[in-house]
Amino acid sequence: MTSGVDSKGNYHGRFAPTPSGPLHAGSMVAALGSFLDARAHGGRWSVRIDDTDQARCRPETVDEILSQLRAHHLLHDGDVVYQSRRTVRYEGALAELEARGRLYRCRCTRARLRDWARAQGQTIGAIGPVYPGFCRAETVSSEERHALRFSVTAHERSVIDRRLGSIRQNMAAEVGDPVLRRADGPIAYHLANVVDDAEMAITHVVRGEDLAELSPLHVELTEALGLASPAYMHLPVLVGPDGRKLSKTNHAPALENRRAKENLKEAAAALGLESDDPAGRATIAQLLERWIGEWRARHVPGG
Repeated sequence: MTSGVDSKGNYHGRFAPTPSGPLHAGSMVAALGSFLDARAHGGRWSVRIDDTDQARCRPETVDEILSQLRAHHLLHDGDVVYQSRRTVRYEGALAELEARGRLYRCRCTRARLRDWARAQGQTIGAIGPVYPGFCRAETVSSEERHALRFSVTAHERSVIDRRLGSIRQNMAAEVGDPVLRRADGPIAYHLANVVDDAEMAITHVVRGEDLAELSPLHVELTEALGLASPAYMHLPVLVGPDGRKLSKTNHAPALENRRAKENLKEAAAALGLESDDPAGRATIAQLLERWIGEWRARHVPGG
């Protein structure tokens, strides 16, 4: 398995927002960091809309997100990729995992798991409650309402992050078997993310630190499908006055396009980049060029 720039020296990064709301200050840090990393490597930067869960996504928000990126001069290469149009590919990956013995049906309801947790206690792992494995050794009929779970291995996995260093997890104890397709149909983020990164030939994933704990699971899924893994870099996460991560769930305010320059300077400062513009005369294009050079010197070997 390879990682990082491919055998031809090509770099391909991506920004993959979920259109459950417009971009906010925290998502701008991830967008700017992934953009700068791609440009500092002389590579391509794509935008992918992670809209597999249509119940959470609003179509009008996609246009708003793309408008925000344009207003901030974060211009992507190639066409925008929509996960909602790629279900056939995810179903193919599920079939491949089933053929390799890494997938099983799970009939557990939320009520059953909630009752078990109340009675026995439940370990909270990297992606939430660790599944106790009720259905792992059972035969669940395809006629029953069921989710599909990925069977993780019982060993410690280490993923090297370009900023954080080694991320280590015991997959069985700290992650558990995640659902890859819910009983009501939607494909899980984990599977769609891995399949799309591979098919798009993404060499570098640069995203928020809140997703760092997902990396070992994503690498395990990648290996189970016989795919190549990208290199990972996780960026600082912004928090609000209450100490919670800025997010759509926590009602972080949307970025205003009329403040694009100020938004970018704040995001650059969060990334540890020089954001001063004493005379206030630098254009967005000039600031981006300066930050690309600074990023190259800091994060690109031999840069």
